[in-house]
Amino acid sequence: MPQNFAVVFPHSDDLTIFAGGLVRQLVLAGDTGYFIKITNDDKDSYDLSPGETMRRIELETEQVAAALGLTKVYGLGYQNHYLQHGQLIELRHRLITLFRFLRIDTVISFDPWARVEENPDHTLTGLAVEAACWMAGRGHDLPELIDLGLEPRAVGHKYYAARDPQLLDHPVDVTPVLADKRAALRLHRTPMDRMWREHLADHPDRPVTLEEFIESSFLELDDHGRHLEQFRYLGPRESEKKGV
Repeated sequence: MPQNFAVVFPHSDDLTIFAGGLVRQLVLAGDTGYFIKITNDDKDSYDLSPGETMRRIELETEQVAAALGLTKVYGLGYQNHYLQHGQLIELRHRLITLFRFLRIDTVISFDPWARVEENPDHTLTGLAVEAACWMAGRGHDLPELIDLGLEPRAVGHKYYAARDPQLLDHPVDVTPVLADKRAALRLHRTPMDRMWREHLADHPDRPVTLEEFIESSFLELDDHGRHLEQFRYLGPRESEKKGV
């Protein structure tokens, strides 16, 4: 039966780098997906002003979402790299509202328990998502939403990405949609240009083209010629053990 899923990441390029293949496969299987982008991405260019950076990435994000088959992008607009613990309650409440309104069955986000993570936006997004998945199913949390027709509905399936390899126990083979992921990565022109230029500055003795950088950084194949996206998966039973 077709289901609804939400991809919740702080930055536009997180969508495709960490989960572009899984997203595309879910859409092709008949599921309906939404991208909830937490920050405004104002620092994710090489030499553009914050305003121009935000506008370019806003347009690119819409192109990427369309290419992957997502239904809508919700931009929450928090400042890039300055997501704070004091904003977690507000962010959690916004996510609960969206999860109920969109009737979300599955969420894809960052692992809230990852230890190998230096970007605070990643960690705090994961914490807010984990709490919202649980609290969206509790009638005593945000009871006013019930009066708006948004009945309690917990999110039962979670795919958590992380840089911590010890957490990743659920590889997803997305080789069949590798061409779609490659095309989506190229649509992230502004952040890809930033990462490529920074790579060239760090490795002046090893110049590569932008295309070569994208292939080697985000589209690597394993020994069997497969491109795997790595997650930690929590299903309904695991969620119940955690108190849902």
